[in-house]
Amino acid sequence: MSEDPRVRRVLGEGPRATCFVELAGGRFTMGSSLRADELPVRTVEVGPFAAALTPVSNAEWARFLGATGREPPPFWRDERFNDPACPVVGVSWFDAVDYCAWLSELLGRRCRLPTEAERELAARGGVEGVLFPWGNEPWDAGPFAFGAAGMDRPQPLGSTPPNGYGLYHMGENVHEWCSDWYGPYAAVNGVDVNPRAHAAGERRASRGGSWRHRIKVSRIAARSSLDPGRRYNDYGMRVYAGT
Repeated sequence: MSEDPRVRRVLGEGPRATCFVELAGGRFTMGSSLRADELPVRTVEVGPFAAALTPVSNAEWARFLGATGREPPPFWRDERFNDPACPVVGVSWFDAVDYCAWLSELLGRRCRLPTEAERELAARGGVEGVLFPWGNEPWDAGPFAFGAAGMDRPQPLGSTPPNGYGLYHMGENVHEWCSDWYGPYAAVNGVDVNPRAHAAGERRASRGGSWRHRIKVSRIAARSSLDPGRRYNDYGMRVYAGT
């Protein structure tokens, strides 16, 4: 099979290279009526951007540590959380922003965290009206199946199927930081263009599921949040690129 022309391999070599999928952006229906903080359901438009195929791995974070001399995140020496093929965890929002700044300089391209709107469009994989990145039914097999036994660590990157854009783990494995402050969505007449929830706040928004929750897979529209200085063992990040 030929490689998807949207995929751009930009850092390193082999299976752990950082790769982006170039997305055209566009209009989609954002939010849901299943939870109050996902309302109002509305039409949103975002510009083109790129999303990394996977969350940042421990192997990638190790390069960052080596280049910058930073202290490793909590859990770095715990064998449950330091597999090079697994997502880095224990990353605060500020750590994630610093990683993006370092990668921007390295690649000569602006790297950043996504807005919630960009993250939701990317998670949908080009399919409207579904609950999860793959459809409306939760998985019935594998470690992320509904009702599956609890796990004590994240799973290797690429260990579950990608969505329609080729992006992995958009609904499971680790929570991913977004750039937005968390808060109620604003009511907008017409199309909401490049929305941001709030200009300030106390918690930063995040998206995606968690290996340690009883319900480990998150719906596409589901929102979560955390104090930006906290470092939890189910919080990681994914790099986005664009204006």
